[in-house]
Amino acid sequence: MSNIGMALFHSIKEVHSDWERAHPVDNLFLQKTYLTILEEHPPEGMRFAYMLFYKGKKPIGVAICQLQHFKASKSLGYQNGPEKEEKKTPCFFTAYGRYLKNFVASRMEFNTMVCGNLLLTGEHGYYFNDPEIQGEKAQDILIEAMDLAKQEIEAKGLLLSAMLIKDYYPATKQIAAESLAKKSFNEFTVQPNMVLRIRPHWKTLEDCMADYQSKYRVRTKNAFKMAKDLRKEEFGLEDIVNYLPRMFELYTAVAENSGFNLINLNTNYLVYLKKQLPEAFRCFAYFDEADQLVAYYTTINNGKELEAHFLGFDKSLNKSKQIYQNILYDLVKIGILGGHEKVVFARTAMGIKSTVGAEAIDMYCYIRHRNTLTNKLIHQIYDYLKPADDWIARHPFKEGV
Repeated sequence: MSNIGMALFHSIKEVHSDWERAHPVDNLFLQKTYLTILEEHPPEGMRFAYMLFYKGKKPIGVAICQLQHFKASKSLGYQNGPEKEEKKTPCFFTAYGRYLKNFVASRMEFNTMVCGNLLLTGEHGYYFNDPEIQGEKAQDILIEAMDLAKQEIEAKGLLLSAMLIKDYYPATKQIAAESLAKKSFNEFTVQPNMVLRIRPHWKTLEDCMADYQSKYRVRTKNAFKMAKDLRKEEFGLEDIVNYLPRMFELYTAVAENSGFNLINLNTNYLVYLKKQLPEAFRCFAYFDEADQLVAYYTTINNGKELEAHFLGFDKSLNKSKQIYQNILYDLVKIGILGGHEKVVFARTAMGIKSTVGAEAIDMYCYIRHRNTLTNKLIHQIYDYLKPADDWIARHPFKEGV
C-alpha cells in the first residue's frame, strides 16, 4: 500500500478515537455508534473486521468488513424447492430447469468476507478523506488491505472462500471496475436500489401528489381510503420492547418471501437502534380495529438521505388494506417533512416502489473466489441463480417533474 498503513481490529470496541477523525461525517453507517449497535446485536453467524488507514500518523480512511456464511439456497429464496414453486408444470424442460437451479443452489455455500453492510443497500463499506486517495488508487489500497486482513483472519482458523465488495453506484463503478477486474474480481448485480429524489418545491406529501399523473393521484387516494380504519402510531423504546415478538413475526413473514435475503435479523437490533439512536431511528406502527399490530416500518435519518429500514406487515390484510402502499406514502411524507434530498427504499418490491416515484439505480457488486476455476465460473452461476428481474417500472410523475 506504498506509504499507506493499515490497522486491523476485530471489534469496534478495540478501535480508538482515530476512527472518528477518519470516518465520513455524513454517513451514520460508518460511525462507531451504529457499528457498535450492529456488532453487539448482529445477524445470525455474522462476525466483523474493521480497517483504519493511515498516511504516516494521520488517519485518512476507514473500512468495515462482515464475515458471513453464504448459502445460495437460503439467501436467494430456494428454501422450499426450486423457485419455491409447488405447482406441477406441464413442461418437462421448465421442471428440469427448476430442478437444476435448486441443485446448484443447494451446493453453493462458503464463508465470505464482505466489504460493506449486508443490512443496507448503498455505498457503506469504506471511505477515504484524503483527496489523493480516490478512484482506482482507493480500490487498490482497499483490496490490498482486504487481502492482508483475510490472511490474518484465516491464521486464526476461519477459512474465507470468497471476498465480496458490495454496492457500487454506477458513477463509482465506472472508476472502480478496471482496478477490480485486474485483481480477478467478477462483477455482478442482484436487484437495483429504489430511490426517490425529493423535489425542492415539495413541502408536503400533497405537493408530491400534485406532481403525479391523474391516475396515480387516484391510486393514492384509493389507498388512503382502504387504510382509513387502521390506526397509526409512532413507537418509542418501551413500545418496541413490548411489541417486539409480534414485530419479529411480521418481519419474518415478509423476509422469507423477499427472494433475496442474506441475513437473519437479530431480534434486539431494532430495540438498541432506538435506545442508542433515539432521534435518528424511528419506528411506526399500524393497528387494526381490534387494536392488533398488523404492520410496522422503521427509518434511519442518514443526513441528506432517509433510509427505509426493516419492516413487517400482515400479508393476509395487505391487499384489502393496501398496507404496503400506505407505508411507502408514509416514507415519502417523512422524507419531505424531514428535509431530506432522497428516500432510499432499498431492494425488493421494485414495481410497487416505482408507483410512488422511486427510480431504479443499478448497484454493482464484485466477488472473488479463492478457487481459480470457481472464480472463472462464478459470474455465470450468479446470473443463473439470482431472482428473476420481471418487474415493470412505473412512472407516476407528470412530464418534466
